Amino acid sequence: MRKIVILTGAGISAESGIETFRAEDGLWAQHHIEDVATPEGFVRDPKLVVDFYNARRAQAASVEPNAAHRALARLEVEHEAEVVVITQNVDDLHERGGTTTLYHMHGHLKSALCADCDHRWPAPMVMSPGDACPSCTAPSARPDIVWFGEMPYDMETLFRHLTEADLFAAIGTSGNVYPAAGFVAEARRSGAHTIEFNLERSAVGNQFAEHRIGPASQTVTAWVDDLLKK
Repeated sequence: MRKIVILTGAGISAESGIETFRAEDGLWAQHHIEDVATPEGFVRDPKLVVDFYNARRAQAASVEPNAAHRALARLEVEHEAEVVVITQNVDDLHERGGTTTLYHMHGHLKSALCADCDHRWPAPMVMSPGDACPSCTAPSARPDIVWFGEMPYDMETLFRHLTEADLFAAIGTSGNVYPAAGFVAEARRSGAHTIEFNLERSAVGNQFAEHRIGPASQTVTAWVDDLLKK
């Protein structure tokens, strides 16, 4: 085996205490998507959007990586294959858990972005509407988050990794959001073995060759233990 590609979603961070969006009492039940997760919402009410992500940033800073995050970091270090982690999450739990080869396809809470010049810089814990870009000085700072209607980051690189994968795993993903929901089909076309870890089958669960149902902290840790024994 030469390459293992892993996609993670909200389910892996939920066990650390990060609120998910799609749970019955999750963030989308508390907020309208169009208000806090679209470019139009930011133009309409930048304070609402900035405050929403300030709260997400504070929450992420208050929790710790769980056993699944740490298991993936151990896989990267100890397995002979190249291990690539792609996350839909915007928290830093993978980094704090020890993963180094990591792509944040939906952006990062700890990063700020200039809407005018695309400059990025470390976000303060509390951003304010109208914060100035340190590069061009325009009052155009926004959270460096990929909102609905925007293109996820690094897509060309991510699809290259998928075409090279011998094993593709999706952990804690709903299968409702594209393009990430299409990753399993891309990996299958390239001959990868596919496995899904979730509390229940996702919306694209029928495309996976193997399923492990249960909390990621248990199922992923056991899977990594098995891989490292081979």
